[in-house]
Order: sequence, then structure tokens, then C-alpha cells
Amino acid sequence: MLDTPISEAAIIGAAVGAAFEGQIPVAEIMIMDFISIAMDQIVNHAAKSRFMSAGRTTAPLTIRTATFGGLGSGATHSQSLEAWFMHVPGLKVVMPSTPADVKGLLKASIFDPDPVVFIETAACYGIKGEVPLGDYTVPLGVADIKRPGSDLTVISYGRGVYDALQAAEQLAQDGIEAEVVDLRTLVPLDVDTILESVARTGRAVITHYATEFSGPGAEVSARINSELFGRLKAPVERLGARFRSIPAHSLEAHVYPTVDTIVAAARRTMEYSR
Repeated sequence: MLDTPISEAAIIGAAVGAAFEGQIPVAEIMIMDFISIAMDQIVNHAAKSRFMSAGRTTAPLTIRTATFGGLGSGATHSQSLEAWFMHVPGLKVVMPSTPADVKGLLKASIFDPDPVVFIETAACYGIKGEVPLGDYTVPLGVADIKRPGSDLTVISYGRGVYDALQAAEQLAQDGIEAEVVDLRTLVPLDVDTILESVARTGRAVITHYATEFSGPGAEVSARINSELFGRLKAPVERLGARFRSIPAHSLEAHVYPTVDTIVAAARRTMEYSR
């Protein structure tokens, strides 16, 4: 382990160089908001190495970072910026929710031949769960159904999965069975699982802590509408953070989706007849 200064550019630059030399580095950017300082190294070097070398040079680099949204940390410590990296060919983007998925997906990321941005949600750090022992991995690009249901599909990842599960519990009290799909990996995106679930239920609600405007939910919604337009029973509902800087402390609760807003969106889809 190398104890480096807190210089995001130096941390990622050294890690990219090590990856080019055949090592499998894991670099940590503790707070995702500061990852912008290393964007040149990530976007113009690590992500493009395979393409610019005709496959001769890869960057088996894992960048582990965390978003602190929902903890009252203020405008420069709370952003969920995963959509930035979804726009960069050559990068894989992972955002787990459960302890078991963190272990399995992190190991898969470390041994993946391409660079992976591995995003943890600090608001999940206190959540406990069973973690398999030994050589346990979860393949990248495979979503997980965290709760089966037949009436509508709620799609999320990271901290949003727990909000979705709580919302599903509330909806179940009124006889509405919501299926909760945890994307786990944003790139590659498991489109097949998304479409299979929504094709069965006919309704979809997408929720995440990234901004709703141009957020990951926009891509998911577009895929659903393109492939399943004739089978949808209601328009796709999309919930994300409001398009503004994150305020500190108690005001932060007014920016992100909540269990209540997810429940309200789900009820709108159930009331819609087509």
C-alpha cells in the first residue's frame, strides 16, 4: 500500500501508470465531488488506452470513490456524479447497495481488464447484511431483483434501492406489489433484466440520487419507452435529485427523492389507465 498525498490528480495518474505497466491498482478518491481534479487521467488516458493502442494496452484500474448525498454534507460533498462517467466509452461504472454486492462487485472490478469507477454510497455504510466468505464475485453488468412483484417495477441502485424497498412495503399494504430492480452496474447496463421486468408489470418508476435532469434514469426510461411502448400501461415515472446545488443539513431532504415521493409516483402509475 502506498500512502500518497491528497492529490487526486497524482493518485489517479500514478494508478493509471501502474495499470499500464501490468499492475492492478485500486485508487481511492474519498469524496466523489473531488474526482473532477483527475478527469483528464480518467477520461483521456485510462478510458482510451485500449482503443488508442489497438488493444495492446489496457488499464485494469479500479477507482473507488463515495458519494455523501443524504448526509447533510453540503454542496461540494454530496453530488452523485455517476452520469458523468456513463458518457465515457471505455469506462465501467458500478454502484452497489448491499454489503454482499459491494464485496462481489469490488472483486470483479479489480480483476476486470478495463478501468472501473466503483461508487459507494456513504449513506449505506451503516447497513448490515450477510457477506459470503471466500472467493466471492458478482459479475459486472447483471442487475438483481431485490423484491419480486407483479404490478409495477421500481428501478434504482445504491442508496435508492433501500428507499424503493421501503416504498414497496408501503404499497403492499394497499395490495400493490412492486418489483424492485437493483441495477448494481450502470455500465454495462443490464437492459434485458429491466425490459423483462417492465414487460411483465407494464409500469415503471425509476429513482436515484443523481440529478433527474440528464441523469441515469433518462437512459433507462428511453430504453423502456423504445422497446416496450406498446406494452406500457402508464408513462414511465422518473425521480432524481433536483437540478440545483445541494444545500446543507436539513434542507438537503428537499432535494432528493424520498420514500414518500416514490410511493406517490407509483400510485400515479397505478391510477393511469391506457
